[in-house]
Amino acid sequence: MKVQAKFTRRTLLAAAAATLAFAAGGVQAQEVIKIGFSGPLSGGAALYGKNVLSGMEMAAAEINAKPLQIGGKNYKVEIVSLDDKYNPAETGINVQRLVQQHKTAAVLVPHSGGVFAVQGMNEKSNLLLLAYTSLPQVTERGNKLTIRIPPDFTGYIGPFTKAMMSKHGKNVAMVQADHDYAKAWAALFKPAWEAAGGKVVAENPMSYNKATDFYSGVSRAMQAKPDVMFIGGASEPTALVAKQARELGFKGGFIILDQAKIDEMAKVVGGIAPLEGSIGVMPLANDDRPEAVAFTQRYRKLNPGKDPSTEISLNYSAVHATVAAMKLAGTTTDATAIRAQMEKAFTTLPAMYNPNDIDGLDSKGGTIANTILGTVEGGKIKGQFLRALNAGK
Repeated sequence: MKVQAKFTRRTLLAAAAATLAFAAGGVQAQEVIKIGFSGPLSGGAALYGKNVLSGMEMAAAEINAKPLQIGGKNYKVEIVSLDDKYNPAETGINVQRLVQQHKTAAVLVPHSGGVFAVQGMNEKSNLLLLAYTSLPQVTERGNKLTIRIPPDFTGYIGPFTKAMMSKHGKNVAMVQADHDYAKAWAALFKPAWEAAGGKVVAENPMSYNKATDFYSGVSRAMQAKPDVMFIGGASEPTALVAKQARELGFKGGFIILDQAKIDEMAKVVGGIAPLEGSIGVMPLANDDRPEAVAFTQRYRKLNPGKDPSTEISLNYSAVHATVAAMKLAGTTTDATAIRAQMEKAFTTLPAMYNPNDIDGLDSKGGTIANTILGTVEGGKIKGQFLRALNAGK
């Protein structure tokens, strides 16, 4: 009996050791694809950065819910996020850390200043840069390892100008943010407005990411008696600019840069009414296309009481497309091979992962999508397809 008991204990210990070894081997067999994020998670643009990150993490969770094999190996996806406070210098430091410490396969940066900082090193580092900015220069610079996630903003300028001039008048005050992206928008908007017969009566860009009191800047702009205000940066400070303009008696319309979201602004200003007469990008929660509706429902289920924004949904699609491109390329590390498959990855992306109706990539690496514009009329947000508006010029 004693011999049998000793044998049994040895057998049990051996079996337990084998089980642990097998489990450890199983864990090791599932490797990790790390996709980096460097964006604002604190400061005035924190909501914007957190929205971007939320979409990325939602995509990663969906991918990890199913088996993922690339090149014969099992993988899971991990999003590694770092706060850069919307400071391009911090972005550069963060991305170096993501590459060197975390061995990230790709990095997503959601502001143009940070994107430009990373473009100085990503090709040498064999790093795929996912740029969440609609600035066309991002892909026009010829960086071969950059994907621009949103369509470029230049398509908005003509329809915005035509709609606001016809409804409100020809005098515009430009009180947008002063970061690189807003500067680029302003540089193209001003001559387009003037070419259409309008007049820029005030130019007073403000630091949206550092201030919450915009009364003095808005007041100076209003002295020029504008019919329209050109505003925009992250949603929260943009909403404060609109709110304070209304409190100072501004009755005209707002042109809202695509970075700011009408629905998020409405929560800050106390409803949609203060934004009457505005034009911007249609909030995803108001988009009635089937894929957008389905995505909104899934997101609300995961985040009760919160609606998804376009930066949530577009960056969600970007992560799905990046992993799909890795599968097509058969590699998680060769950025050149992954980049070569991004066009096919977007065009073959299942509809449920593509709520913004991205058609593919242009020749320079920017997405092509049938974007919907939103106008606030009679207390409601009404939509029009940008592609149709531009075709009717």
